[in-house]
Amino acid sequence: MARIKKDNDDLAAIDARRKILKAELAKLNEAEKRAKQATLDAGRTVLLAALQKVKIGKMEIGEAKAIAKAIETLGGAAIAQKLR
Repeated sequence: MARIKKDNDDLAAIDARRKILKAELAKLNEAEKRAKQATLDAGRTVLLAALQKVKIGKMEIGEAKAIAKAIETLGGAAIAQKLR
């Protein structure tokens, strides 16, 4: 295993590399966050398109929120299975 020299030049190089790696990691973390957000909302357009094709009777805001929360919590497949 190679030894790290203890002079200031090597320490400066290590510090510079660490800063580069931290910046790359921050970019990766941000990309991961965006990807997760997109995944969480991926079904919205499909659901809205399906809702455009059916007639929906009068509904209170609380009922609509409860349905939306059930989809969020249980997932579309579980809700569809319960309704079949």
